Amino acid sequence: MSKDLEEAAGPYVALSDDINKTPGVRCNRIYRNAILCVFLVAVALCGKAIYRKPNDGEREEQPVVEYVISRGHVEGVSEKSVGVSFSTYPWTIAELSWQRTGFHFQTQANWMNDPNGPLVYKGWYHFFYQYNPASAVWGNITWGHAVSKDLVHWFYLDLAMVPDRWYDINGVWTGSATFLANETLVMLYTGSTNESVQVQNLAFPEDPSDPLLRKWVKSEANPVLVPPKGIGTKDFRDPTTGWIGEDGIWRIAIGSKVGKTGVTLVFKTKDFVEYEQENILHSVNGTGMWECVDFFPVAVSGIAGLDTSANGGGVKHVLKASFDDDRYDYYAIGTYDLEKQRFIPDDPALDVGLGLRLDYGKYYASKSFYDPLKQRRILWGWVGENDSEQDDLRKGWASLQTVPRAVWFDDKTKANVIQWPIEEIDQLRSVELVVENELLRPGSVVEVGATDGVQLDIEVVFEFPDAAAIEEVEGDSVYSCSNGGGAAGRGVLGPFGLLALAEKNLTEQTAVYFYVAKSADGQFQTFFCHDETRSSLASDLTLGIHGSSVPVLADEKSISVRTLVDHSIVESYAQGGRRCITSRVYPTQALNGAAKLFLFNNATTAVKVQSLNVWHMDSVSMLPYPQLNR
Repeated sequence: MSKDLEEAAGPYVALSDDINKTPGVRCNRIYRNAILCVFLVAVALCGKAIYRKPNDGEREEQPVVEYVISRGHVEGVSEKSVGVSFSTYPWTIAELSWQRTGFHFQTQANWMNDPNGPLVYKGWYHFFYQYNPASAVWGNITWGHAVSKDLVHWFYLDLAMVPDRWYDINGVWTGSATFLANETLVMLYTGSTNESVQVQNLAFPEDPSDPLLRKWVKSEANPVLVPPKGIGTKDFRDPTTGWIGEDGIWRIAIGSKVGKTGVTLVFKTKDFVEYEQENILHSVNGTGMWECVDFFPVAVSGIAGLDTSANGGGVKHVLKASFDDDRYDYYAIGTYDLEKQRFIPDDPALDVGLGLRLDYGKYYASKSFYDPLKQRRILWGWVGENDSEQDDLRKGWASLQTVPRAVWFDDKTKANVIQWPIEEIDQLRSVELVVENELLRPGSVVEVGATDGVQLDIEVVFEFPDAAAIEEVEGDSVYSCSNGGGAAGRGVLGPFGLLALAEKNLTEQTAVYFYVAKSADGQFQTFFCHDETRSSLASDLTLGIHGSSVPVLADEKSISVRTLVDHSIVESYAQGGRRCITSRVYPTQALNGAAKLFLFNNATTAVKVQSLNVWHMDSVSMLPYPQLNR
């Protein structure tokens, strides 16, 4: 272990008690923010000279301003801007309104990012989230709050926690819920102090008898944890759900970095007020800051979830970290050594950041929780925008959450987790279209019925290519989704799949596809990809081709994908959920009834569709909680 890591793993030493009493830093921060505000006002005034609010359906002349505003990184969290601050495409109000989804969780208005403290309490599912109540861009971070009986239909509640103390005045950031042995609920969260120091704070329900948990009280002991020696004041955030060991001691993990090494620190506590640093749970060189760490057990067989404190025989552990450097969620599967407080990955080549991601598209800051009502582990994930901040401000909201996903260990590959939409999502299915034994000839594009392609649940199974076709494939050691030419590329066994949110002439299309390639040593790999590059005629979007290889075992004779289409989000689960990809797309023509669904095969070999099932998906209700019941 390096000297820096040894120092970070040493005894916990709190910062000086006067970390909130250094006026110079506060003054500099106010001065810096004032300059930024003046700049933004100037930009707004420059644009106002040629701005006229368009009528519905009328296009708008937009000012072209190339300055990009960074959000979040200076404050000590991952970059929240996608790098496009101002729009050059003349969106109409109707087009922007169309982007709002029908069955994914989103706020009534304004900015949303990380999922926080999901839990079940007295028969209600609770979802907290990072929220800006004043704008559709990041800032002024508070905790939004919503409740549901089924994780599908939601009620919005008042803000759960706001930045109103010196220890969280610059943001009530990500946190997690823990149920203590007596079913007492505690919430541990990161606050950014008045000097932008990241500290951990404790909160409790004001009224534990209230099933809606509408009011929260912050502990008088806050902050209960501050950055230990060797850890930067802006590199200490996002505590996990606690777990209790056989020794009766509670432990939590917090993400950080030492130099360029990403680390997860573990602390032990008896009361969630007093803590002792125990060790570095895990670290990986060269991976940078780890945030939004998640650490949970999975059963080695079956799909049932486990309480966060489970360990021992028949149990593996998943360690997930969201990487500040590239904004992806990586995970590894391994063993948790309680005595040494170490996580040991099963395969060092698939360590955190070196191998697997939870999702290969637009997805970040995921958070899981154990659902005791149905004995399952459920995963939430934040899906940001790929358009401009200017467009987000005009439409009045930004960001979505994926549908809640059940997650469990893949006992067939024994090398990855499975993610799948929770079963409650199926209740939204209505009209079904079925296609069986369809042969897709080389170069073919086949429209799937006359279905409205805006809100769909699609399950398609392709027959794995036969031995004769496989023999024709030449070795290619460099194929990947990003360099393989996308859906327009052409090989013996790919690409083939779906074209979602497609305009009838295919001027716009979002491709979900497979490609079977052979490496130079003769080994076959199946790749699963999303091609967003033709999803919109708008030119001011951040779009790409995403994906990875997906395990297909020798005895598996088919390749499958389930894709959820919901206006501006396309969410896919390949081979039973071994790999996932989420895309945010912004069509200009493939809207409403003009959005079509196609099967396509751009391979030089025919591909057989064993089965295709397409369901129209109903919209869910997301409403403020009724006032009369307050």
